[in-house]
Amino acid sequence: MEGAVDEARTYTETDFNRIIEIAERERYRVQLFMEEINQNQKTLVFCANQLHALAVRDLINQMKISSNPNYCVRVTADDGKLGEQHLSTFQDNEKNIPTILTTSQKLSTGVDARNVRNIVLMRPINSMIEFKQIIGRGTRLFDGKDYFTIYDFVKAYEHFNDPEWDGEPQEPVLVKDSRERQKSDKYNVSTTESFKDIGKDRNESTEIYRPPTIKIKLADGKERTLPHQISTSFWSPDGKPMSAAEFVERLFGEIPELFKNEDELKAIWSRPDTRKALLEGLAEKGYGEEQLTEISRLIDAEKSDLYDVLAYIAYASPPISRRERVLAHKALIFSRYMGKQQEFLEFVLEQYIQEGVGELDRSKLPKLLELKYHAVRDAVTQLGSVATISEVFIGFQQYLYSQDRAA
Repeated sequence: MEGAVDEARTYTETDFNRIIEIAERERYRVQLFMEEINQNQKTLVFCANQLHALAVRDLINQMKISSNPNYCVRVTADDGKLGEQHLSTFQDNEKNIPTILTTSQKLSTGVDARNVRNIVLMRPINSMIEFKQIIGRGTRLFDGKDYFTIYDFVKAYEHFNDPEWDGEPQEPVLVKDSRERQKSDKYNVSTTESFKDIGKDRNESTEIYRPPTIKIKLADGKERTLPHQISTSFWSPDGKPMSAAEFVERLFGEIPELFKNEDELKAIWSRPDTRKALLEGLAEKGYGEEQLTEISRLIDAEKSDLYDVLAYIAYASPPISRRERVLAHKALIFSRYMGKQQEFLEFVLEQYIQEGVGELDRSKLPKLLELKYHAVRDAVTQLGSVATISEVFIGFQQYLYSQDRAA
């Protein structure tokens, strides 16, 4: 396998065959997290053993965007001085290459790499202590780093249920039917066993990891699905961990206090001031913008408006992307505005598509004007008074969320 010949240890033909077997088994999971992470962020991948780390390293380098051959390197006992050199360079926060390290046991403790943004768990974690040590690799503080992400393929998160870790565990809420549960159990057992056997001869076939879709039936009798491949945990206002399903069920129960129907939600969302008040009310109840954004990922609606997330949970309305929303309502919007105003709104809508509904907040208007016109006074020359510009910026949003799609 390409890249597997530069280590300190000499590998046999049997080793190469095992590496190829491991790579075939792990290709799906590596592809999964490589599509999810920001590939420019430093990442640690914890593997079952040294051959596993080697196979995963080569898979990452096959899927990377970077052209640098040292984008992902392995750091294990077999790598000797070369591995130590790679580790030292990785710990240098001023250097971006190598970006990803794969390892087995070597980096579980004692690695001071402050700018690690992602921890990928691809081997079983045997104890709460070991889990704490590994997760500690991501908790180092660094400028501009206020969170890190754990990609957990081995159910290590279950250590959170240990009473010594986080108090007495809560009873789990089952949201899958028996067929889905059996399917999920089959994959989890197969995944765990495969780690035990990595590097050993295996004659039996190996299941490919395919996480199941979670379906939630809420009080309105309609199902909501969370088809995303990542299992995400949330936190209740009293500090207890919640599953994504529990989070959605809890939010669904709170919605009647916030808006009565989808028309009212649309009306609230169509104005920056009422939309901001709704988001603040949601945040006070434990449903902040960060949590809603995470739900958008779970329902494969990352490119949708947060409005679509709420409408999906509340009324099972299928989400559309922000670009689709703009294309559907652009003619209606432009029928209400002319000339330079259309040009400005074209720019605003593009920012909305790229960045999200936050770009439509009233507080973003000065920044948008500076980006487009370099100075507010130049914008006034083009568009009219500040009051007129503000009226256009606020007014067009009702048409963006209107049920009508043409003038």
